Amino acid sequence: MQIYDIKDPSQIKNLSMKQLDVLAQDIRHFLIQNISKTGGHLSSNLGIVEITIAMHYVFSSPKDKMIFDVGHQSYVHKILTGRSTKFATLRKLNGLSGYQKRSESPHDCWEAGHSSTSLSAALGYAIARDVQHQNYEVIAVIGDGALAGGMSLEALNDIGAQKRKMIIIFNDNAMSISKNRGGVEKRITSIRSSHLYRSMKNDIKVTLPHNKMGDETLKVFSSIRDRIKSGLIDAPLFQEFNLDYLGPVDGHNIPALIKVFEAAKEHDGPIVVHVRTKKGKGYRYAEQDKIGQWHGVSPFNIQTGQPLMKLPINEKTWSNIISDGLIELAKKNKDVVAITPAMAQGSKLLKFAKLFPDRFFDCGIAEEHAITMAGAMSLGGLRPFVSIYSSFLQRAYDQMNHDLGRMDLPVVIGIDRAGLVGDDGETHQGVFDISFLRSIPNLILSQPKDAKEAYDLLYTAFATKHPFCIRYPRGQTAVTDKIDFHLISIGSWERFDIGSDPKAIIISYGPDVDRIIHTIHENNLSMIVVNARFFKPIDQEMCKELFNLDLPIYVYETDVKIGGLSSAVLEYQNEIENHIHILGIDDHYVQHGSIRSLRKKEHIDLESLFREIERYGQD
Repeated sequence: MQIYDIKDPSQIKNLSMKQLDVLAQDIRHFLIQNISKTGGHLSSNLGIVEITIAMHYVFSSPKDKMIFDVGHQSYVHKILTGRSTKFATLRKLNGLSGYQKRSESPHDCWEAGHSSTSLSAALGYAIARDVQHQNYEVIAVIGDGALAGGMSLEALNDIGAQKRKMIIIFNDNAMSISKNRGGVEKRITSIRSSHLYRSMKNDIKVTLPHNKMGDETLKVFSSIRDRIKSGLIDAPLFQEFNLDYLGPVDGHNIPALIKVFEAAKEHDGPIVVHVRTKKGKGYRYAEQDKIGQWHGVSPFNIQTGQPLMKLPINEKTWSNIISDGLIELAKKNKDVVAITPAMAQGSKLLKFAKLFPDRFFDCGIAEEHAITMAGAMSLGGLRPFVSIYSSFLQRAYDQMNHDLGRMDLPVVIGIDRAGLVGDDGETHQGVFDISFLRSIPNLILSQPKDAKEAYDLLYTAFATKHPFCIRYPRGQTAVTDKIDFHLISIGSWERFDIGSDPKAIIISYGPDVDRIIHTIHENNLSMIVVNARFFKPIDQEMCKELFNLDLPIYVYETDVKIGGLSSAVLEYQNEIENHIHILGIDDHYVQHGSIRSLRKKEHIDLESLFREIERYGQD
C-alpha cells in the first residue's frame, strides 16, 4: 500500500503482517524525508511507528478515541488517517499542525502540547461514554517521561479508583526529551515480563467450562495467577494504583502488538500495556542520541545529520548566552545552582551540568516541583537559577505566586522561548508570561535587548533578594568574546533620542529595540525609542517625562496586550491623570483577618468607595 493512497485507517485492516511491516518501513522513510525538509519531532515519531499501525489495525478510529500524550508523536497517526499529502506544510501557517488538532481531523479527539494530560483526558472520555451508555474504546498513549509528571500520577490514582474500561499504552523508551530521572523511572525499570502469567490467564479462560463449577475453579486459578503475577513482575507501579498490567512487549513487533492490544480490548476495567521501543528507530543519528538533540529538529541533511541552517560565527542562541553568563557567575559563587524540568539540552545547560555536576538538578517533567524546590533551596542558603520555557511556566503559576512571590524568595527564573515561537503553535507560544506574572507581588520581571544586557540582568538578578525573572526569546543574537557584568538599577528603562525634532515615542523591549532604532536611522526619522527592559516594576520617572513631552506614544509589544507592557503604561498614566478612579487591592499580599476588616484595611469597602466619589466630586 502506497502511503499517499491511505485515506482512512480502515484500509490497513486487511493487510497481512508482512505488508504491515513493509508499511512501517515506508512510513519511517517518509518521516525522515519530510521532517528533514520541514523540521519537527523526529525521534518520538520514528519510535512509535509499529505501535500506531497496530492501534489502527485493532481499534476503529474515530469511533474509538486515541489520545497521544503531548501529541507531538502523532505524525504516524496523521499519515494513517489520510493526511500524508499535507506533510510538506507541516508546522507552517495554515498547514498541518505538529500536534493532534481537533479542527484538522475527526480522528483527533484531543489536543495537547504539554506533557502528562492524556490519562486525565482518557478518563474523562471513559466517564462520558459510560454516563451516556455508549460503546467505544478509549486508548491513551503515554511515554515514560510524561508518566512521572504529577498530573499523570493524579490521574492514575483516580483511574485505579474508578475502574472504568480504558487502555493505557505505556511507551517505554527509557528517554523522554532528556534522560529520565527520579524514583518513578527507577520503579519502571524494575518491571519484568511474565510469559507464564499471560499464557496461564489465556489458557484458564479458554479451557474452563462456562458453568458454576468452572466459575469457582476460575476464581481459585485467578487467585493463583495474581500471586504469580505479583511475584514475577515485582508489583510494579501500575499495580500499586490498582491497575491490571500486560507486558512488556516489543514495541517494534507488529504481530505481538496486535495480539496484546486485542487482549487489552477484551479486558474489563483499566489496563496498562507496557511497550518497549527504541526512540529514533530507523535513523542512526536519532538512535544514538542520548541528550535529546533529535527530539525536535530543524531541517537537516539526511546523510550527515547536520542542520541545514548554521548560526553566524558572531552569534549565539539566547539560551546559550544565559547559560554562559550563569557559568561565569557559578565560577565565582559556589552557591549558584541550576535547575531544569527535563530541558537540559533545550535550555543549553549541559555544559553547566558537566562543569558543576553537584550543582545541577534535572527534576524531570515537573515544573511545579522545580519552582517550589528552588524556593526551599534558596532558604537553605543556595542561589538557584531555574530555566523553564515560557509555555511550561504557566503550569507553575501557583508555585510562582504562592511559594516564591508570597515568601519573597531570591530565586532567578530564566523564562526561555518567551514570545512567539512559531512552528509549534498555540500550546507553545510564550506570549502570556508578562501578563500572568505582573500581578505577583515582590516579583521582578525583565527582558534584555542584547547579549550585554542579558549578562547584566543576570548579574543584577543574583545580587537581588527577590524573585527575579529574565525572559528571552527563541533564536539568536550577536555576542562579544568577553563576558563582563554590571548592575542595572531595578525598574530602570533606557531612552534613545534619535534626530533633532522627535515626532513620536516608541516604547518596546527585547531584540526589537535595536531593530526599531536601526529602522529609524535607515529612514532618517526623528523619534524617541525606549528600551522598557523591566515590565515590573516599570520606570515611573521616565514615564512621567515621556507623558510631559505631549508626543504620540506607541507601545510596541510582541506578546498579548491584556496585562502586558501597554497595560502597565496605561495604568500609570491613569494614576497620574486620574481620569478613571480605581479602587482595588494594591501590589501586595493580603494578610489574614475577617473579610469586613480586610476590606476596610485595603480601602475596598463601600464606605471607601463613596468617600472617594465624594472627594473627587468636590474637586
